[in-house]
Formats: sequence, C-alpha cells, structure tokens
Amino acid sequence: MTQIRLSLLLLSAGVLGLFPAGAHAMHRRAPSRTMEIISTSEGGGVMARQPNVVFRRGRPGGTTITVRPESVRQTVDGIGTSFTESSAFVLAHLDRERRREVMRSIFGEKGANFALSRTHIGACDFSVEGKYSYAEVAGDRKLESFSIAPDKAGFARSAYPGIVDESYDLLPMIKEALAVKGAQRDRELRIVASAWTAPPWMKDIGAWYIPGSPENNWQGTGGSLKTEHLPTYADYLVRYLDAYRAEGVSIWGLTPVNEPYGNNGQWESMHFTPETQNDFVKNHLGPKLHAGNHADVKLMIYDHNRDGLEKWTDLMFADPATARYLYGAAVHWYESSFRVFEEVLDAVARKFPKFAILHTEGCIDDLGKPAPGGILDPVRYRESGWFNNDGFWWNANATDWGYSATWAGVVRSDHPVYTPVHRYARNIIVSLNHGVRGWIDWNIVLDSRGGPNHVGNYCGAPIMIDTATRQVYYTPIFHVLSQFSRTIRPGDTVVQTELNPAGVRSDALYALATLNGANVLSVQLLNTTKQPVTYHLQLGDRYAKIRTAANSLQTVRVRL
Repeated sequence: MTQIRLSLLLLSAGVLGLFPAGAHAMHRRAPSRTMEIISTSEGGGVMARQPNVVFRRGRPGGTTITVRPESVRQTVDGIGTSFTESSAFVLAHLDRERRREVMRSIFGEKGANFALSRTHIGACDFSVEGKYSYAEVAGDRKLESFSIAPDKAGFARSAYPGIVDESYDLLPMIKEALAVKGAQRDRELRIVASAWTAPPWMKDIGAWYIPGSPENNWQGTGGSLKTEHLPTYADYLVRYLDAYRAEGVSIWGLTPVNEPYGNNGQWESMHFTPETQNDFVKNHLGPKLHAGNHADVKLMIYDHNRDGLEKWTDLMFADPATARYLYGAAVHWYESSFRVFEEVLDAVARKFPKFAILHTEGCIDDLGKPAPGGILDPVRYRESGWFNNDGFWWNANATDWGYSATWAGVVRSDHPVYTPVHRYARNIIVSLNHGVRGWIDWNIVLDSRGGPNHVGNYCGAPIMIDTATRQVYYTPIFHVLSQFSRTIRPGDTVVQTELNPAGVRSDALYALATLNGANVLSVQLLNTTKQPVTYHLQLGDRYAKIRTAANSLQTVRVRL
C-alpha cells in the first residue's frame, strides 16, 4: 500500500509540473545516441559537426562529465550582445545589403540568433563624440526639452567621409535588429538599457566627468545626483522608456546607472552608493516605473564588477520596500581577467534565491596593449595584429586595464595575460553554473582599431570592420558566442553538472549543461589545452565516449 501511495504521489507531482520535463525523460528512457555534436576550435572548425556517438551501459570512470537533468537550477534569460552608437557608426560604413547581411548573422535564426542585448541611455565611452543626453536644457525639471533625437540623427558624410548610410544610428540599428527578428519564428529580443550618467545639470559636479591623472592616482569623478534632482532623474529614465516604446522598441530591463562606483572620471559616469541607490529605487524610480505603466520592466541594481555585488544585494534585496520593484542585479567582469567570483554569485543566490543575476557587460578591454611573447609583442611580431588573425583570439595575447596598473587598490595577480576566447567561454560556463541567468557581451561591432571611442578606450568586439576597405572580420569570439546562443535559449534551465578532470590539469576543462522544453540537453565543454581530450559523458547508468578537439568549444546535444 505504501508503494502504491508513493507511486500515485509521484504521478501527481509530474502532472502538476513539480518535476522538470528532463527528469521524466530520464526515468522513462535513457538516450541511445547523441543528437548532435558541434565544435568551434583553433584548428579552424566553426560550429563544425562531428559524428554522433552511441550511449552504452556502465560507468567507465576517467575524465567524465556527469549530468543530472533531474537537478534543475535557474531559468536562462538568454545569451547576447550590445547596441552602441559606435557599433551603429561602423555599420553605417556598409551599404544596406551588406549591413543587413551582418545584422542577420547577429540576430537571425541561421546566425547567432542573440536573444538578449543591452544599450546605453545617452552618451557612453563608446559614443562617437560623447557628451550628449536627452535633456540638454539646464534646470528643465519638467523635461519639456526631452528628446531621443541624438539616437536617430545619423552621421553626416561631410563630417565623416566614409559613411555610406547617413541615416543610420543607434535607434535605427535596434529597429533593424527587431526587423530581422520579426521575419522569423524566434522573434524574442530582450533589451537591457543603462545610463552612464544623468545630464550634467542634475549632478553635483555640473559636468559629464572630471578626469583623473597619474599624478593624483587617477582619482577623477563622475559626480553624483543632486538631492533635488533624484525625482528628475527618475522621470528622465521613465521618459526614455516612453520615447522608445513610441518608436516601437520595448525595453525589457533597466539599471539605474552603469558602474555606480565610477571609472575615475575617464568618461561619462555617475556615482551611487548602495544606500543612495536604495533610496533612489525605493522612493523615486520604482514608484514612477509602476505609475508610468512600466511595472513589467525588469529593474536591476548595481551593474558593476562582480566582486562588489554582495554589499549591494545585502542592503537592497533585503529591504522589502525596495525589493518589491526589483528583478535582480547586473554584473560586469573587469575586476579580473580570469576569475569569475563564483563564491560571490553563490553567496547572493543562497541568501536571495528569488532574484536574478545577469552579466550585462564584458569585452576585451585595452585592446592593443602588448603581452610579452604574444602576437602584439613588437620584438617578436612586427606585422601581426588582432584584425583578421584568429591566432590572436585563441592564444594568450591579451592584457586588460589592470595588467600594468600601478595605482593603489589594484591586485595585479588578478590581471595576467589571457586568451580572449577562453575568457569568454569560461566566464559564461562558470557564471551559468553559479546562478547567472543571462550573459551579454559589449559592442557587437567595432572598427579595426577597436573603436570609435571618444576617449581612446579601444576594445575588442565579436565583429570588427575595417571602415576603409569595408572588410568584415568575424572573430572567433563571435563564433563561440554564436554557438552558446544557438544552443542555450531563453526559457532553458541550467541543470547540475559534475566534471571529473582525471588525466588532465584541473583548469583544462569547463562544462555546463542546460535543458530545453523539448527535452533536449545541451552540454557545453571548453577545452583550454593544445591537445584533444577524450572523455565520457555520463547520463544515469549510460555513457558516451566523446573526443573534443584541442583548444575548442564543443556542444553535445542529446534528446532525453
């Protein structure tokens, strides 16, 4: 009788959806063979197909990835990239058909099919000339002068001779992406918007930013909101959402400001502390979003480096008057070129499991700074660079802002030379394994120098275009991001993965598994070594023996 009651209880739980679909499938039927194996590698494969393999009964041991589909974690919001004025400017150098081809490769079903994205509210460092807002009239508390005209003004050929389409700009770029999405079955594009600063007249410094310098240990500032303009700035953000909605663009997510700790006044910025942002959200922005019919917008706090996240969540997620308005928190990766700070992600997820964490910005910053012995080392390689050179992206050739920094507070050991592809793939895999729901790259397109950037902060992008020759270079990072995006979709769930790296060094392999609504399991494996690795994929009491290429990202898909 006890066994019968237990069986009925389990059946009822399944009908009510208390167990994930994948768990049912594993109990009903073990997989007999892989459904698809694809690989992107230094050896030249771009989402290249490998032969499928069969599953056998047993537990052979050795290098093993054990996936437990019945152990479900967070739901995924998507993988994606960003719209910036700089990206739009570079694309404006292409004729319309060539540009549409690039946009289809980014957002189309047969391309990367990115479903999550980010854009900036007003000027940022990746603006062509910077220093603009949507409310330029000082003291205009009612925002009667508010206009998003700068986002659709275009670029005059008289000022920029290489421009082909003078009407193209940030908002037209976003609309073109939505048009690409609208022509296919998978139409979803979730856009997160972030302001780098309020208009200067709302801030205590009365300026976009005050630069730092080596002489003063780079202690510049972006300033803070004046107390009297807390409600004005909240109105400004709501007006932006209204204006974009009127243009047919619905903003899915919002952060109060990008990088609230500032950037030492190197470009547009504005400071918040956890306390001042808590007050701003609780008493100004949150209520105005709800009163202005934007209660559905996913409001996220922080939007800065991972290592500092916990201080903000401990205050803001724990304040019920603030938390009622919040979807979660946004993080960046710039505090280390290799650490993911999974201990911080785990701590936040453990204390506040109902809130999301999204990675909203990461890129190859300080592009062009030489790494000893790398491709950019002027002693060894005088003509090689990163443009149209896959070797740069697949090997240890990059340094970031902290590599040679000498000012106080920089932990130099957190900023070693690194491999760009590894940094991206490792961060995505480890982040999603530790509670992150979405991952967004910064600047989908830049020119061959890594700009334009009005303060010289040149960075790598998944797609780089020589604006003089119109050559389009899809970097290995683009192909790796595409592979993640095509096989991890919004609504998929992360499931438990255990990696036993027996026979290889502990940091050689990184694995992640997600499950979709059709019971298709996608297992991602990053191999950072220069050797192929043979491993066993273990599902229940069955395993498949699989070989992954050297220096590669492999995706194994299995229907459960």
